[in-house]
This record gives sequence, C-alpha cells and structure tokens, in this order.
Amino acid sequence: MAELKALILNASFKTSEDDPSNTEALSDELTKVFDKEGVSHKTIRLADYALKFGVSDDLGGGDEWPKIFEEIKEADILVLASPVWTGEKSSLAKLAIERINGGASVTNDKGQSIYYNKVAGTVVTGNEDGAKNAAGSILYALSHLGFNIPPNVDAYWVGVAGPGPSYIEANGIENDFTRNNIKMEAYNLIHLARILKQNPIPAEGNVMED
Repeated sequence: MAELKALILNASFKTSEDDPSNTEALSDELTKVFDKEGVSHKTIRLADYALKFGVSDDLGGGDEWPKIFEEIKEADILVLASPVWTGEKSSLAKLAIERINGGASVTNDKGQSIYYNKVAGTVVTGNEDGAKNAAGSILYALSHLGFNIPPNVDAYWVGVAGPGPSYIEANGIENDFTRNNIKMEAYNLIHLARILKQNPIPAEGNVMED
C-alpha cells in the first residue's frame, strides 16, 4: 500500500521563533501515532507565512498560501489545529479555511474537487471553554469543502473556567479524556485514509460542472 501523508496546519498566533505552541504540543501527540503507523507527516505554523486574506488559491503579490496549498494537495490527511480565543477558533484558522475554500474548484483526474478522498480532523487547545464550538465549525467547513470526516477526530484540551495555565504548563496530556481522544483521532484518520486510498469515492454524481 502506498504511504500515507499527513499535514498539520497549526493556526496558533505564535511563529516558530516564539515560545512553544500549546496547540502544536497536542498535535504532536498525533504524530507519535503517525510514526508508529508509518504515516509521513509535516507540521506548518501558519504564522510563519505571509498569507493574504481572500477566497483564492493564489492572491499574488508575495502571497505564500500557494506553498501551503501544494502541501495540502499532496496530503491524504489534513489536521487543522487551533487555539481557542473568546470561545472561537483563531482568526488564522478561519483564514486557512477561507483559503482552502479558494482551491475547492481545483479538480482531480475524475473531475471531483481536489479535496475528495482526503480525510480531515482538528485539534483544539485553550485555557477556557470553546473547544467544541471551534472544532464543530472547523469540521463542518472542511466537510462542506469535500474532505471526509471520520468519527471522533476533534481531540481537545481546555483548562478550568477563567484564565489559567495552558496545555503545556498544565501537562494536559495527563488528562485521560484528551489522551484517549488524541489516540482515537489518529487511528480513525489513518483507517479512513487507507480505505479511500484503496477505494476512492466514485465520480458519479459528484464531479464539478462548469
């Protein structure tokens, strides 16, 4: 069987030169399973790139989204990881969804959206509530754009009510719910990706029309 490729888009506001990302610390738990299962993977911090606002796969003038779009096209598994701010996914996560939307008209050799036969999930962290709201909006958007969403692919960790320690400081992976769900997400993503690799969705009824 051909090797699977996973891409994690980290929508933290922190660049790679900033302090460690709590969101990436949790998504790194996915990559441990990917390594075990022979899935190649790459994590991209969106804050490292000059990304323009808009619904297009290339807005020109120094827009660096096309570099990320090429990685998405090559991936079998996409994970959009986001921190929670005021109960919502980050603005960078929203920007990524809008730019992904901009490439939805690109088709594969069957005339389907390029996102068909890819699977997607999300990882969410925060020190206050909002994880389920953020995960729900991310997964709906990706499903609407053509990605396949397996069950239980919304692993998250949030702290107690009110400001407090974040995932790394709180050693969030010791939370049984978070630990079990991140493992479940990884295996469910891999399982469905393998199925679609061997048995792609038929083109009848879902090709893009001019």
